Amino acid sequence: MKIAVLGLGFMGTTHVKALRSVDGVQLAAVFANDEKQLSGDLTEMRGNLGTAGEMMDFSAVKKFRALPPLLADPDIDGVDICLPTHMHASVAIDALRAGKHVLIEKPMALDGPTADRILQEAGNGRVLMTAQVLRFWPEYIALRQAVRGGRLGVPRTATFRRRCAKPDWGGWLFDPVKSGGGAFDLLIHDVDMCLHLFGPPEEISATGYLDLAGADSVTAQLYYSNGLTVLVTGGWHPPSKMPFSMEFTVTFDKGTMDFSSSGRPLTLYSQTENGPVLKSPGLDGYTAELQYFVDCCNSGKKPEICPPEESAAAVKLMLAILEARNRNGEKIRCRL
Repeated sequence: MKIAVLGLGFMGTTHVKALRSVDGVQLAAVFANDEKQLSGDLTEMRGNLGTAGEMMDFSAVKKFRALPPLLADPDIDGVDICLPTHMHASVAIDALRAGKHVLIEKPMALDGPTADRILQEAGNGRVLMTAQVLRFWPEYIALRQAVRGGRLGVPRTATFRRRCAKPDWGGWLFDPVKSGGGAFDLLIHDVDMCLHLFGPPEEISATGYLDLAGADSVTAQLYYSNGLTVLVTGGWHPPSKMPFSMEFTVTFDKGTMDFSSSGRPLTLYSQTENGPVLKSPGLDGYTAELQYFVDCCNSGKKPEICPPEESAAAVKLMLAILEARNRNGEKIRCRL
């Protein structure tokens, strides 16, 4: 499979690096409007994970400065959309209409109707997937296995947190019309994970703080018919040196699983065993995500681990949470 990466910012750089370890794919083309990036100089790229950019060899890669000729190129089988969020939908629709497989960085879109329009364009043997990377992150895979395997019993409470300092890169991020703010930049991951693990909630409530200068925090409660309550919290903090971190704690009938990227390895606490869960972490989440997408494209199979319908539902749930935040803690029905 030959793929084009669209956008060479922090996430595009991350995907290009991960593709080096993916089988069955060739980086055939890149798209950017920055000549320095197209030359392979990605040394200035940075993001909330703290990883540095680097020089890359694009000598054998086609370089595009406009999207129509790229989408018309018959040698390109699929596109990996790592463009600013407000461009995701229109580019995905154009790519699907051009007959390309499409991987869209999260979020799929910034509103429900637009996400639904993307879904309507999929089909005809083309694979559509949103890069909800937590579904491929080792610690969250282990959590999924625990929830679905039943060995620890029924989940009773869950907390997911994701936060970082207000970004000081990517000016478009601070325009909520273009980015969706910190909620869509960060917490869309955890909202998607809740849908993945537990399905849609019956009711939600939320509080938080939004400052157009950059701070954007949410604390949301998701209420399920079986009594499960899930807390999703975090966002962008005011200008500071606070590093990125993500974590979860999920309590089951027979134990608790706890993880934090800031220093607590995934650990199970129960009556029969206590200690780290992952003996071998496996593939990096970005590599695993891209490998899965490529495998789906090469086999012609619709993504089952990360179906696009659930990515569209995550957009709708995130918007519902932001509506609930505006009601300052009032519990409302969740209709996706």
